[in-house]
Parts: sequence; structure tokens; C-alpha cells
Amino acid sequence: MSEPTYTEERVTEIVDAQREYFLTGATLDVRFRKEQLKKLKNMVEKYEDRIIAALCEDLGRSPTEAYLCDVGMMILEINETIRGLSRWARPERHFSGLQCFPSVSTKVYKMPYGVTLILSPFNFPILLCLGVLIAAIAGGNTAVLKVSSKSRACSALTAEMIAATFPPEYVTVVEGGHDVADMCLAQRFDKIFYTGSPKVARHVLSEAARNLTPCALELGGETGNWAVVRADADLEDAARKIVFFKLLNAGQICINVNQIGVAAEVADRFVDILKAEFARQIGKNALENDEYPKLINAAAYRKCRDEAELYRDRIVCGGYGDEDTCKYAPTIIYPVDVNEPIVQHELFSPLLPVVTFPDAGVDALFDTMSRREKPLAMYVFTKDLKWANRVMRTMQYGGGCINEVCYHMIVKGVPFNGTGHSGMGAYHGEWGFREFTHPQTVLTGKTFLNLPLRLHPYGGKKNAYKMKLIRTFEK
Repeated sequence: MSEPTYTEERVTEIVDAQREYFLTGATLDVRFRKEQLKKLKNMVEKYEDRIIAALCEDLGRSPTEAYLCDVGMMILEINETIRGLSRWARPERHFSGLQCFPSVSTKVYKMPYGVTLILSPFNFPILLCLGVLIAAIAGGNTAVLKVSSKSRACSALTAEMIAATFPPEYVTVVEGGHDVADMCLAQRFDKIFYTGSPKVARHVLSEAARNLTPCALELGGETGNWAVVRADADLEDAARKIVFFKLLNAGQICINVNQIGVAAEVADRFVDILKAEFARQIGKNALENDEYPKLINAAAYRKCRDEAELYRDRIVCGGYGDEDTCKYAPTIIYPVDVNEPIVQHELFSPLLPVVTFPDAGVDALFDTMSRREKPLAMYVFTKDLKWANRVMRTMQYGGGCINEVCYHMIVKGVPFNGTGHSGMGAYHGEWGFREFTHPQTVLTGKTFLNLPLRLHPYGGKKNAYKMKLIRTFEK
């Protein structure tokens, strides 16, 4: 089935229809939003088998991985949102303060932005589309979903599912490449949520600036996410977790380990453990394992292969692939200097460079990291929790773990996203609701007992009391 053809006029019609629907006020009712979230959950459950099949077709994901990282995650997020939405959306009540007397009651309403645009990526083409839609619906918005042209099966299925579940004036899918994305960005949306690379994010922000449209960005970070393994770490445990994560989606995850920093005192042993762990989890030849995912397309495969070839003399594990299947084996490159090109950009592949540092000089490694662009994730492995906590509370990054990987993003009630080149804004649960709503403050005034302090005139002996009272109230 071919993608529908879009023109600027057609995209304008879609946005205008959603704006008219939003202006009816239908989405403001919290009960309405909950019903839509229940429809979304039923949709995910109804299409579960086809979602898993589409993820296999586009990315070679196994059924277990597809459910663990996509279907199950969406159901958890929807359930959390349904349970919390009434409380999140309730207007906040505040005491206005004596300086506002007698108008002592103020409320903060959480109002939807309106018509939103969600630009989703290829690596988690359903989770990072529908997962953001959960927050948009919870906030009371309408949504245009621009799905990735690279993940064709998932994008076509998303369009089919959404069309069967929601009217287009409320939620609809737009398919196509960069030209269609630009048609969308030329429209006046009320909120844009983009997931992808910093390079494209600059373009999104530039286009959004034309209409002063607020944006949230979830990016991978231009200098990648570090896992730092100290000499005192449980090396087997660290290797087991890092290998699991690097195998997931063949490394095509924005919070994945981009490079490992390992204390030189244990580096050789740790690399040997890593190699053994890759073989244990995926087999000696990853390409022969049906559970091992593939890269999204031939261009991504060639990019991965060509970068690996630049370090051919230091590949100690992997270093081979099959362009026909777009599978490239998990590949350890060791040793790598902290200033080499491969550790100064996001890899988004199964390549895993290993940088060594003297354990006593670990702070120098973090100083180097802090002078680069802020990563989306950071992971440290050590028994020295005092040191680890100091590092994690003083570095700047999106989120991370101590002696663990990736689990921070599935904890209920906490935000997920980066800062600077790794993103802006935050979502998941209540934080997603906040991202898609604007807090509006409303003070209810009184028509009696109003003090004349703010009224002219201020001068003269008769009015001197005004300044005294103002000084008293505004302390």
C-alpha cells in the first residue's frame, strides 16, 4: 500500500480542521480525555500482534523485545496517565497574599495548548509516536502525528490504527519524507514535540520560531552517552547490563551506551568479560540469531560498517555484517582515546568503543565530558556510592543510573528527557501532562473592602500611609 500524497493545501486543511474541533471545547473535559486514552489502550491491545510484526519487519525486533520495549511500555504509560489525570488536571488553589487583599483567592488552570504536531523517529516508531500522543491527549490537545518514512511498516500500521480509532479532526497521521515534514512545520501549530537528531532539531526550532511555537525536543546528544566503569565495580554485573542494552535494537536507542570509559587497571579483563558476555547473550555469530535486530536501512548499515573500518586494527570483537539483512554484529573497539572522533558523536549503532583512564584520574575524564555537549544519559558502575552520587548530582545530562542501565526512564512519576543538545522539555506521566499544558493563573477580585493603596495620588501627608502599608505587605 503506497503512502498518500500530501500537498501544502491538504496539510493546511488537516490543521484547520483540528483547530476548529479544538475550539468546540470538546477536549477540555477530563472525562473525555480519559475515554480517549482508554480507546488508545484498547487499540494497542487489539493490534498487539501486528505491532510486533511491523517492528520485526522494520527493525528485526524479536516478539519479546517488541513487547518489552513498546507494547508493554505504552500500556504502563496509559494506565499511569488514566489513574493520575483527574488529580493532575485539577486547578491549583493559592492564597493570593495580604498584598492582594481582599482578593485572596487565586487559581492555576492547566490549559491545553491546542493543535499539536508530533514528529516521531524510526528507532521506536510506535512507542515514540503513541507514547507522546498519550501526553498530548492527557493535556486536552488535538494531534497531527508525522511518522517516519524510514520505518515503513510501522508508519503504515500507525496510520491504519489511528484512522480506525480517532476522527481525523482529533488525531490523524501524516506520512511522507522531509518534504512533508516541512509542510507540517510551515503550519501554525500550538505545540511541537520532536524526537530525533540535534541537526534536524535545529531546523525544527528555526521553523517553529516563525510562529513562536513552543517546542519539546528529545534528542540523543551529539557526543553520546557514557558508561563509566571504575576499578572497584562488579565487572561481570556491569558487562551483563551493558551488553543487554547494546544488543537492544542493535544500539539504535537514544539513551544507549555510546562508549565505555573503563579504569585502565581492569580494562583488559573487562573487555574479555564483555566479549564473553556478547557470545553468551546472542551467540558467537550474532547474525545467525533471529533475536538480534537489524539496522533500519542500507544507508545506516553502510554508515556503521564504514566507521568500523576506520578502526579495523582495534576491533577485538565483531566487525562483520551482512548488508542484505542490514545486520552488523556488536563490535568492540579497544583501546580508543577520549579525543578520537568515534567518541565525539552519537553512534546509533552496535559499535562500542572502549576508552581507558587511570582510576585515580576519573575526575579528569568527567571534566572532559562536562566540556562537551550534554548527553541524554549517563551510567556509572562502582561500589563507591558516595563518589557516584556526587558525580550524578553535579554533572549535566538527561538522566541516568548508578550500577544499572536504562531503567531510570520507566520509573513512574519521574521526568524523561535531556538538556541542551540532548533535548528540552520533559515527559512521561505527569511530566508529559505538564509538557502539553500551559499553566494559567487567575485571581478572583472583590468588589468591596478594596484598599486604595494602589490608587493615585501617592504624595502628600494624607497619603503617606500608603507607602508604609505597601512596605509592610510586600515583605
